[in-house]
Amino acid sequence: MKQLKKIRLATPQLISLGFATVILVGSLLLMLPISSRTGEVTSFIDALFTATSATCVTGLTTVNTAEHWTPFGQFVILVMIETGGLGFMSLPVFFFMVAKKKINLRTRMILKDALNLEQMNGSVNLMRYILLTSVIIQSLGSFALSFSFVPKYGWLKGIWFSVFHSVSSFCNAGFDLLGDSLANDQQDIWLLFVIMILIIAGGLGFLVWFDLIRYRKQKRLSLHSKIALLMTGSLLFFGTLGFYVTEHNGHFLVAGNELQRFFNTMFMAVTPRTAGYYSVNYFEMSHAGLILTIVLMYIGGTSGSTAGGLKTTTFGVLLIQMKSILKGRNRAEFSGRTIPADAIFRALTLFFITLTLCIFATMILSVTEKIPDVDGLGLEYIVFEVISAFGTVGLTMGLTPELSIIGKVIIISLMFIGRVGIMTVLFSLIAKARQQEQHFKYPEESVLIG
Repeated sequence: MKQLKKIRLATPQLISLGFATVILVGSLLLMLPISSRTGEVTSFIDALFTATSATCVTGLTTVNTAEHWTPFGQFVILVMIETGGLGFMSLPVFFFMVAKKKINLRTRMILKDALNLEQMNGSVNLMRYILLTSVIIQSLGSFALSFSFVPKYGWLKGIWFSVFHSVSSFCNAGFDLLGDSLANDQQDIWLLFVIMILIIAGGLGFLVWFDLIRYRKQKRLSLHSKIALLMTGSLLFFGTLGFYVTEHNGHFLVAGNELQRFFNTMFMAVTPRTAGYYSVNYFEMSHAGLILTIVLMYIGGTSGSTAGGLKTTTFGVLLIQMKSILKGRNRAEFSGRTIPADAIFRALTLFFITLTLCIFATMILSVTEKIPDVDGLGLEYIVFEVISAFGTVGLTMGLTPELSIIGKVIIISLMFIGRVGIMTVLFSLIAKARQQEQHFKYPEESVLIG
């Protein structure tokens, strides 16, 4: 009898399979009667949708998190948020650390690709640093949020709310236990401020934080960190300014002073960075404000962070390349460094594929879903949801609870691709094709452009 050939999966396949496994296990746990307040079994599609949204740190839900799930169900969601935010590889590394065992080469290779690192050296130490940093930031966030939640809900419920929302904010998940996100807390400046800090901290990226901590010794930042910090700061500034202009009447803000309005306006610029919390009703926002929100959601956070979307560094590389072309240069240069051509090609490919994916998903949902018969409401109702799912944001204009079965499958797919990464998903499907490297080159011939 011939020995069965051992199946060896490629790294992208293992990463995709890892996230899928976490989602499946979470779905089964959420289906249990103990997970729902009614004591009934939650339908598989709703459990799968919630598990995908939690693991992919999105925040879109077909059922109300505060009303439908029991504390057990909410705890399952919290574990999936943490696992999805830090990456599924955080679990094996954590167990290796507790058991004090050496991490094997195969695990290190998967860890390298999961963290989007260029080399394998230092990947384990970086993962340990990520775990330690995450615990510190989320603990501080929980302590800070307790000043807002404990006076409102008491010690036990207040502490639970503080921990849950600290983890959800840092992981850019957007899940809340308040029932209507922060719409009823527009005047709570402290709550808005702490959540904004946690969102920015999680969306900035662990590599950037690692660079900032080591800056005192090295006296320099990597090109990745420079672009990430510049793009993050620019998007926050112009986003806040843009919402001040587009939503100048502030008709959906509760009565309050200028300071409260400023924090709510800034919150509108921060939360589309894949966070998902909201303090305003996006259904009542102007068309200009919706377009700005969609753009911010599509760009998303930084590579190597808890955020999704196209990524700030990808968008920054595209802007740098565009600037170089307009100046007549054949190289993309920034801060005394030349960006490799393969990085530019990868950024352009990502931009084209993700844009095509979102357009295709919008076309399908425009057929399967119904747009409410409201004056002034059109295709943006669907586009908003599609970009929110792909960018793992979690903001909605109300479409998610009304999705059809096909619509739920489309949004689930978008959330999964947005978190795992379009290139990882594609490479996991065509792993064999990638191994066939060409050793020849066809003759060059020019093509008219523009």
